[in-house]
Amino acid sequence: MGKAKKAIIIVILVALVGGYYFYLSNYKSTEEETVVTAVQDVLLRNLDNDYPPTPREVLKYYSDIAKCLCNEEYTEQQFEQMADKLLALYDEELVENNPRDEYIQTLRKDIDEFVKNGYSIVSYTTSKSTDVEEFTADGRMCARMYCTYSVKSGADYTSSRQVFILRRESETGRWKILGFDLVIPE
Repeated sequence: MGKAKKAIIIVILVALVGGYYFYLSNYKSTEEETVVTAVQDVLLRNLDNDYPPTPREVLKYYSDIAKCLCNEEYTEQQFEQMADKLLALYDEELVENNPRDEYIQTLRKDIDEFVKNGYSIVSYTTSKSTDVEEFTADGRMCARMYCTYSVKSGADYTSSRQVFILRRESETGRWKILGFDLVIPE
């Protein structure tokens, strides 16, 4: 009877393992997977708790928003939220010179013109952390760095290089964009 008992136990175990395998292979999740768009991704970042820690990270987040503004579909509310995220990355002096309502109108006009002309931002490359030029101006820590944007128009690709000046806030230590300009090759 010992061999028969062992055979029955083995058959039961094989049936249990086979049943469990069948259950797992046919299991369908009742929860649908949530797909986060690029726009939602940049908007989900809480800058109060998760502000980019370095000049390079500030510029990367800025460029991610710029790519969304130029390439993605979004609502007017999302457009304004992305504009607010950009303003949150700007130094207080830059914000003072760009009141929110005027900034949103200007940004909308610039983005519409960019898209109307058939342009899109394919990718960007920021200065490496070791290539960030730090200096002091008016007693405050500043950083100069570059970002090269690869822009597509139809089948043509061009690059646009911009220089950014960031300044470290005295109170928070956060790096904020003080200004930027297009680099014209000599």
